[in-house]
Amino acid sequence: MSPDLSSDATFSGLRLVLLLAPALILLFAALSIAPSCRDRAWRAAAWACGLVFVAVLASGVLLLATGPVVALGLRADAVGAVVALLVAFVGAVIVRFSRPYLGTERDAPGYVRSLLLTLAAVQIVVVTDHLLMLTLAWAGTSFALHRLLTFFSDRPAALLAAHKKFIVARGADACMSIACVLLYMAFGTLSITQLSAASMAASALPLSAHIAVLLIVLAVLLKTAQLPLHGWLIQVMEAPTPVSALLHAGVVNLGGFVLIRLYGLVGAVPAAMTLLVLVGTFTAVVAALVMTTRISIKVSLAWSTAAQMGFMLLQCGLGLWSMALLHLVAHSLYKAHAFLSTGRAVQHVLVRRLAPVPAVPSLAALLGAGVVALIALAMTAWALGSQPLAQPALWVMAGVFALAMVPMIRRGGSPWAGWLLPVLAAVVLAVVWSALHAATHGWVAPGALQPALPLWPIVAVAFVGLFVVQAVLLARPQGALSQALYPWCYGGLFLDEAFNRFAFRLLPAPERRQTAAAASGLVQPVPFS
Repeated sequence: MSPDLSSDATFSGLRLVLLLAPALILLFAALSIAPSCRDRAWRAAAWACGLVFVAVLASGVLLLATGPVVALGLRADAVGAVVALLVAFVGAVIVRFSRPYLGTERDAPGYVRSLLLTLAAVQIVVVTDHLLMLTLAWAGTSFALHRLLTFFSDRPAALLAAHKKFIVARGADACMSIACVLLYMAFGTLSITQLSAASMAASALPLSAHIAVLLIVLAVLLKTAQLPLHGWLIQVMEAPTPVSALLHAGVVNLGGFVLIRLYGLVGAVPAAMTLLVLVGTFTAVVAALVMTTRISIKVSLAWSTAAQMGFMLLQCGLGLWSMALLHLVAHSLYKAHAFLSTGRAVQHVLVRRLAPVPAVPSLAALLGAGVVALIALAMTAWALGSQPLAQPALWVMAGVFALAMVPMIRRGGSPWAGWLLPVLAAVVLAVVWSALHAATHGWVAPGALQPALPLWPIVAVAFVGLFVVQAVLLARPQGALSQALYPWCYGGLFLDEAFNRFAFRLLPAPERRQTAAAASGLVQPVPFS
């Protein structure tokens, strides 16, 4: 049985200090940095990140001892502790990586200051229980990050991408602000805990609350780079690599955290859950196909992030809140490592060229492995005493996870190593992933409402279709389907070009950026031929 999240009017001074300490430490360190002292700036950042890590750990220990508490507009619970620890760890790694990477740059102190301010704003988002404070801190994250994205101010493409992100982020901030007003009118409070409790207890929500929740979901879709408003995420690769790691491993993921924090409110609006599933599924499928056409490591990782964010959001739309949190943590750690290790990509390519090329399995083998994996997963679920039809959304996600690993099979060699072992590993990992969700659901989203609409068939059909298409492309890379899909996938369905025309009419970029954009084909794209 999960512990109740109760209010404590006598919020202990120690807990208050520990919750606010990470943001205050980072803010103080950022404001103390002088523009002309590079070494002092890096030392201040290192010490600040170390102290933040200690404070987050101490807060987690206190949480285990006393349980979750909400008071004074702050919230101490397991979800916040996990994400705070994740941000503290990733932030410390990025600061350490940044020093040799950017330590001699002329504006290194400004970089450090903006990095610490970004981390401070994220920490406020994590610990606040007030929707208006969350909105302001989330907007602050975007403003601080903007300075990092334009660090190389002599790169026109970087400036243009940052301008596009600025437009999208301000739209998201406007949605959140209007949602705050509507929710206060509907419930008379902006406490996230009270909003969730009132939503789950109400037989029907007022129209203003439905509109507010849809606006919150729209803000999340904007800030998590869901199609067709994804272009800024792909093009900010012109920023320094540590900034890309921070963006993809700690900032874009905040949209998922906001949904998990508001699970009681979002789950009570079927239209919001449906929107999350539809947009998340569309983005995950399209981005997964597009990333296979990219040669640039960082651009491919950017498309991967868009796909993973879509997958995380559709999990939220299916009511699998704890699975979405597990996905958030796993993706953050993976993507931080992926970006920070891109410098070794050339070495890895050279090593692979010297290694023998594995034979690609036939289409029948790939499709057969997928069918076997799904059958084995269903049989395993029955053997464990769980009926897949009783929890269809959970086991659809497990099936998607298993199918994603099937392409690891290879032709040749022993049947065990080439075929059976990858299928077995896919099934085992899918079951473990589902078990982790079941074990953590009680403390991530206690009392969460089940989605009113059965949305899981949409996800099942979409990802089975994606598996079949990818199997055909892998087995027949020069086939008719590959030739037909490649131009569209390489162009990202040309969705970003339409957004560019709309966005730059809405808020034109400075003249020199427009000139550079036109030269690069971003404002006036050259039609694919």
